Amino acid sequence: MDKVKVGIIGCGNISGIYFKNCKQYENLDLVACADLDVNRAQARAEEFGVPKAYSVDELLADTDIEIVINLTIPASHADICMKALNAGKHVYVEKPIVVTREEGRALLALANEKGLRVASAPETFMGGGIQTCRKLIEDGEIGAPVAATGFMMCGGHENWHPDPAFYYQAGGGPMFDMGPYYLTAFVTLLGPIVRVTGSAKVTHEERTITSQPKYGEKIAVKTPTHIAGVLDFASGAVGTLITSFDTPAGCGLPSIEIYGTEGTLSVPDPNSFGGKVQLRRAGSSEWTEIPLTHGFTDNNRGIGVADLAYAIRSGRQHRANGEMAYHVLEAMHGFHDASTEGRHYVMESTCEKPQAIPAGSGFSVLY
Repeated sequence: MDKVKVGIIGCGNISGIYFKNCKQYENLDLVACADLDVNRAQARAEEFGVPKAYSVDELLADTDIEIVINLTIPASHADICMKALNAGKHVYVEKPIVVTREEGRALLALANEKGLRVASAPETFMGGGIQTCRKLIEDGEIGAPVAATGFMMCGGHENWHPDPAFYYQAGGGPMFDMGPYYLTAFVTLLGPIVRVTGSAKVTHEERTITSQPKYGEKIAVKTPTHIAGVLDFASGAVGTLITSFDTPAGCGLPSIEIYGTEGTLSVPDPNSFGGKVQLRRAGSSEWTEIPLTHGFTDNNRGIGVADLAYAIRSGRQHRANGEMAYHVLEAMHGFHDASTEGRHYVMESTCEKPQAIPAGSGFSVLY
């Protein structure tokens, strides 16, 4: 299978793992990178041996590049993705796919019109941890799924991120930052969502950065920082998801649990690819650790790009597809709408569960 040439736009904090991994995936050829700050692009190109460092417009004009990996901040996702599609390129974008539902619908419509593909992080659901959990559920190990819980509770990102302000603007907050991991895992394990409700609040109107290089700068908070949501799945299961930047002592609760008629499944942190999978069967007081049945258990960011490249060559659907990412985006907005308006939010979109990855390891399982 011919390699697919890719280019990265956005050479900031998260880009390093993409540069590293894209150089290792057997079906990707990372040929260029770009950033609004061309000096930053040049530094990344030198660090990782990428042939070309471009301006954004130069990269989009490069006819050899088939996939653009968009690692810009959320507020720029829609603009860069639309420009890439208009330049005739497929897109893989970091989460969330875009900021607003209107942008998401326009993006998917343009991709359909152009005959191009949109893929979006998170791709962690393709890792061995969640894929093992999916196999256990589909093998009937917990019976019929009844309910699910998810918890992502921390004190915020201003104490470690070098430039954390965007986490507290529209398109940020704990739901838009971390919710995609949890909701994508939920959809992978339980299927699409039909209705949500929730409560959301801003606990601190202002945050102080305690990381370098912007130590002491103030951030005006423009988005809720604690969201408690309830989800109804088309399958009949009911889910609960809490995301918070307002709990500096954390919570000590499991990342995700799935409760079934015959047992309970403890799912690893959906922000990771591997992790511990535990099963507790009905009538038992003990958890049993289940060996992982699938590969991709390291930090395999970029595997969604590799899967997209295989899908482009073979004609099959790619797993981290735009329809699922938009479904997750709509649910996240639904929690906020429900809180503001005091009602349930009925989902307008739906999606298919992404194709399961066969048990085993190695890139052949992605074919």
